[in-house]
Amino acid sequence: MRDLAVVIVTWNVRALVIDALTSLHHDLAQSGLSAEVIVVDSASSDGTPAAVAEIFPQVCLIASEKNLGFGAANNVGLRAIGFDGSTPSENLPRAVYLLNPDTIVQPGSTRALFDALMANSSAGLVGARLSYGDGSFQHSAFRFPGLRQLWVEFFPTPGRWVEGGFNGRYPRARYDHDQPFEIDFPLGATMMLRREVIQQSEMFDEAFFMYCEEIDWAWRIHHAGWKVLCVPTAHVVHLGGQSTGQVRPLSVIYLWSSRLRLFRKHYPGWKWLLARGLIIIGMWLRKRRASRSADADVAQAYQRVIRMARAGQG
Repeated sequence: MRDLAVVIVTWNVRALVIDALTSLHHDLAQSGLSAEVIVVDSASSDGTPAAVAEIFPQVCLIASEKNLGFGAANNVGLRAIGFDGSTPSENLPRAVYLLNPDTIVQPGSTRALFDALMANSSAGLVGARLSYGDGSFQHSAFRFPGLRQLWVEFFPTPGRWVEGGFNGRYPRARYDHDQPFEIDFPLGATMMLRREVIQQSEMFDEAFFMYCEEIDWAWRIHHAGWKVLCVPTAHVVHLGGQSTGQVRPLSVIYLWSSRLRLFRKHYPGWKWLLARGLIIIGMWLRKRRASRSADADVAQAYQRVIRMARAGQG
């Protein structure tokens, strides 16, 4: 039985994924884990599949002819591993590591995640401690989004509230200790899941094309009775936003479409109505600012989000 399978989804980030795979293979080589690596490319036009195949022939490469979206592409990788109901449980890896291509795996981090996951029988999902490329602190874990986070998104808020529990952040001091701590969900850049969790909670909801899919899955994992942990001893550098930053107006639409879908799926009716109201007001304010700065494409994206919120779509 393999210990681990790693899935990396790519879209036009050739140089970044080569660095990510290099750091991952160095870490796996000294981890003592038996592992396979799957790269699912979503119709990149920058030569990513050819570069991966040439430099890392040991990687299982799946090249899609269309951009599947983050969740659906990860599901392709999960099905290739055997999470499609056709593979006996004993032949599946003990855990699956979903890793972003804009990451640099630090030595020992993969083993630290795996050990933390296996040491706690009630743990179903773990995430790493992240930092930015310059070494600065990055929030790696969050509480499930509520109305307070929406308020912070749109309206003036004291800085200590933005960085604190009011906005769903965990205290920075928690990351300074060696012990894993319970969280609602990790940032989707690093997600290691126990085999049984994938079987019980299924996979990503492919209705989320981009953004919020890891929040939705973590919510379902909690509902299935599993714990979710952040593991401070597992350190991964996360450069962040390298794929989504390529299409800013579309990213606005993808982000808020996914957030609306998430809120509609997991909020009670009264909270869903309040969330829609906050989004409509906040987007109107953003649209007005964008119009004043002659950023017509972004203003149109905000207007589209307003229409979706009014219609209760997402």
